Amino acid sequence: MELIFDNDVSPEYDALEDEYRALLSFVFADLGIRTNYEVDVSLVDAETIQTINRDYRSTDRVTDVISFAFEDDKSDLGKIVGDDIPRMLGEIFICVPRCLEQAKEIGNTPKREFRFLFVHGLLHLLGYDHMKPEDEAIMFPLQDRLLTAYEEAHP
Repeated sequence: MELIFDNDVSPEYDALEDEYRALLSFVFADLGIRTNYEVDVSLVDAETIQTINRDYRSTDRVTDVISFAFEDDKSDLGKIVGDDIPRMLGEIFICVPRCLEQAKEIGNTPKREFRFLFVHGLLHLLGYDHMKPEDEAIMFPLQDRLLTAYEEAHP
């Protein structure tokens, strides 16, 4: 598995690259995912995420995290496949200012909120959703369990 990290906000967040790489490995191991996937994660400002949200989701507002899953199309048409070639799972965009505001609002540390948003986005890439109550009942407990287990191993 590969993580491509892009920090468009401030060098002070560069350490999240190692954090997200470890979190990605942990989640994949916990869920038994062995496919060689690539995940792109970008830290962005409020203006950038609002533009992405407006242009791709028709919602003109700042949000905390947006994920674009590339594996939604289950056909193999056009895919380059091989054991040594990672398959692009998708992209996660995390809004740093919104993450920091949200952490303060709900009483999380910024560290935990950054972790939470990454796991939330990653689960979306893996096909989990929370649009319907029955889907939420699966995704939210799973993300809580993963975060708790990771934090016990990586305080």
